[in-house]
Amino acid sequence: MSKKIILSGMQPTGHLHLGNYEGALKNWVALQDEYEMYCCIVDWHALTADFDKTPEFPDRVFEVAVDYLAAGLDPEKCSIFVQSHVKEHAELHLLFSMITPIPWLERVPSYKEKSLELGLDSYGFLGYPLLQAADILVYRADFVPVGKDQLPHIELTREVARRFNTLYGNVFPEPEAKLTKFAAIPGIDGKKMSKSYGNDITLADSSEETGVKLKKMFTDPQKLRRGDPGRPDICPVYALQKVYNSDHQALFRPCSTGELGCVDCKKVLIERLNDALADLRARRAELIAHPDQVRGILRQGAERARRRAGETMILVREAMHLD
Repeated sequence: MSKKIILSGMQPTGHLHLGNYEGALKNWVALQDEYEMYCCIVDWHALTADFDKTPEFPDRVFEVAVDYLAAGLDPEKCSIFVQSHVKEHAELHLLFSMITPIPWLERVPSYKEKSLELGLDSYGFLGYPLLQAADILVYRADFVPVGKDQLPHIELTREVARRFNTLYGNVFPEPEAKLTKFAAIPGIDGKKMSKSYGNDITLADSSEETGVKLKKMFTDPQKLRRGDPGRPDICPVYALQKVYNSDHQALFRPCSTGELGCVDCKKVLIERLNDALADLRARRAELIAHPDQVRGILRQGAERARRRAGETMILVREAMHLD
């Protein structure tokens, strides 16, 4: 039997960080042996907010591709490509836009939240979830690995597939969300790690840069000096210890009693985190040194993606009598 199909992707908004790595990339790497995977760099999606920064896109796309590969995605097992290199995404999005009611898009929670937060009001931003639906359905994907915050987007994709099938005949499966389990990764200020907050530790950071950032990381606000009792359960540094330090439980009691100071706790974390990222950083340096190899992988991935997407669009045009 053929493998089930998975589609996932990330925007090229800058270097990927630990939150991206723990929240998505590690999961993709674990899935690539079991599924037929299409791992996309969604540059068209990035235009919704960064339409005035397109000169930066080639470098951004390259850096994300390097991070994908350094994290362990294998181009022999999955198709790694750039969204805009597969024009069928845009064609299917256009056709979907003709049959999708506007209220379906306006009710997506992230539309109102981000439109207020970022001041975005373009047609492209409103249609962002529909382009995402086209990304998924152009490969007739069975599953999409997402966190809970993305479930409304997957439900919209299912609704669009259902509406198309009702109007024109069964072409698309209704993809299912494949919920990912991962530890929450705090930024150095204690908030969710995000490039937009400037609180991230990126996969491109050197061991020295990682150390500098972690030394600035917020801790329990009530633990001001060694001797003060700490509360590890609310401390961002201890949250990272739980992810990168297999001996983190040994730190719980001395932190709670005040025996362990925050400076020493951070020293332990710096060592453990740098050890955990050592192999990834070595692979990343090798890939950076061979840019033509990375670009070749993206071309090959796009060729495979176009074959699958092209097959889908033949079915779509036939169903809609546009062939």
